[in-house]
Amino acid sequence: GDRERKLSSSASIISTSLRQKVIFFSLSSLHLNRAFDNADWFLRMEADSEEVKSFESLRICQELVEACHNLGWQNPSKIQAEAIPHALDGKDLIGLAQTGSGKTGAFALPILEALLKAPQAFFACVLSPTRELAIQISEQFEALGSSIGVKCAVVGTPGPLVDHLSNTKGFSLRTLKYLVLDEADRLLNMDFEKAINEILNAIPRERRTYLFSATMTKKVHKLQRACLRNPVKIEAASKYSTVDTLKQQYRLVPAKYKDCYLTYILSEMSGSTSMVFTRTCEATCLLALILRNLGLKGIPISVKETCALNKFKAGECNILICTDVASKGLDIPSVDVVINYDIPMNSKDYIHRVGRTARAGRSGLAISLVNQYEVEWYMQIEKLIGKKLPEFPAQEEEVLLLLEQVREAKRISQLSSGIT
Repeated sequence: GDRERKLSSSASIISTSLRQKVIFFSLSSLHLNRAFDNADWFLRMEADSEEVKSFESLRICQELVEACHNLGWQNPSKIQAEAIPHALDGKDLIGLAQTGSGKTGAFALPILEALLKAPQAFFACVLSPTRELAIQISEQFEALGSSIGVKCAVVGTPGPLVDHLSNTKGFSLRTLKYLVLDEADRLLNMDFEKAINEILNAIPRERRTYLFSATMTKKVHKLQRACLRNPVKIEAASKYSTVDTLKQQYRLVPAKYKDCYLTYILSEMSGSTSMVFTRTCEATCLLALILRNLGLKGIPISVKETCALNKFKAGECNILICTDVASKGLDIPSVDVVINYDIPMNSKDYIHRVGRTARAGRSGLAISLVNQYEVEWYMQIEKLIGKKLPEFPAQEEEVLLLLEQVREAKRISQLSSGIT
């Protein structure tokens, strides 16, 4: 129709006891090999399916129920409602759910329930793709396990667990009861086959294994050597979907005006917290300089930098400029708006990006700025999510009133940084 013509024409935990430490190991590059074709159940939760009304009905203990309420979790999410009962029945799990849907609670609560009933050293291990995600998982375990004395510490990436297994005297995982692979799609897109093989060789075969992922890729289907036994396979949404509370829009813009549109949107939403996604680290730095020269509080985040993330969480700046490194796993509850300044070449990255907002039942807005060179990538995104998005409303004449100011800010930023 007209819309298509318009587009085309644009051309770890390691628990040492209830009162001791739970350590999360984040492996920044992992590769696993073995398929999960023997799942004995496949559960799909439709959007209108009835949810469990309370955490009490999930058969978790009162201490954990109260911890959930203290975190503001009044009712279990879809993935929690479906996964936790099967986990408590001793089943292995494969869970597919959107980012921000409560996946951490879905595996943390059954592990803590089991730990409470049979406390022991080195109880469980959670593997995550990034150090930042490992920190957030540990914080959630600490919050949920506060009443039973669980404390957490974080060991950095890419292979601290392997280092400990090799170099720490007396350190062993031979009594491990639980293995969790979180953000499995991301883990499988990285290349640490040797590290994961060493870990799997160091842990017992008799254990419970949980795999959680935002997207079910071919690599996730072909996982090897993770040794899930007759797992329950749970799908909380369609294969590649976004949450219902997320409002998504796009805007076709000439490449030469993209900075101007970005400035306009951020200025119009100055009271909101925003994440702006670019394709390269250089672009994040340049955009941050441009926005600062325009009086906007933007800060770039690099691959290994947590300082910027902490400032953003603390409210010292309200615009975080980042690459796809920050799109997977980071839990920042207060993000109101996600702006795709550069359209991702891999359409699955869009799911992770927009998953930074509209988390845990909150509403959120995602805006994609599409220039004439990115139309094909954008159309692949719409094909992936199975919907045509509405256009972001803006009067171009009003937007271009900022053009000279933005151009001058960019010129000064390029001169001071050397970035072109």
